[in-house]
Amino acid sequence: MNFISTLAVAMGVSWASGLNLYAGVATLGLLGRFGHLHLPGDLQVLTSWWVIGVASALYSVEFVADKIPIVDSTWDVIHTFIRIPAGAILAAASFGDFDKSLQVIAFLVGGGLALSSHGTKAATRAVLNTSPEPFSNIAASTIEDVIAIGSTLASVLLPILALVIVAVGVLISALVLPKIFRFFRKVFTSIKRVFSFG
Repeated sequence: MNFISTLAVAMGVSWASGLNLYAGVATLGLLGRFGHLHLPGDLQVLTSWWVIGVASALYSVEFVADKIPIVDSTWDVIHTFIRIPAGAILAAASFGDFDKSLQVIAFLVGGGLALSSHGTKAATRAVLNTSPEPFSNIAASTIEDVIAIGSTLASVLLPILALVIVAVGVLISALVLPKIFRFFRKVFTSIKRVFSFG
């Protein structure tokens, strides 16, 4: 793979891992196994049946957990310590055929991309959990799954599109996260006022 293709896989997969790590890993593994695509760097290991099987099983668990209000936010908190490092590792592994300095840069950027998508997902879900109905969570989770799988597919099949998706995703994170933090600040301020008058 050339540099642009490798960059697209590294950035696309690390960003997608912040949304749904297991779906991205399973998708890459299946593409490599059945699509006869040569994955860049050290990502060829994802074509192992063990890796595909474990990723698919964990995706099945996440598919259910991610659609239940409150459970989804708990799942996101736990996965802060999984998705972000995994995104960094996947990005670095993509550059396994390149110079070590590029692998370190990919590790750092990949971790940042995973953090941006994971942070946006987790914060958005926390806002949705303030609503009593479960349908917004189900819709959000389904959209996230589609985006994670779609961006992983694009990273291998349509590299330029994948880079555009990642750039748009980072831009959305930059616009949405400050608004979400302001929303929570207002909620906490309101709660504080209620208890101070009590």
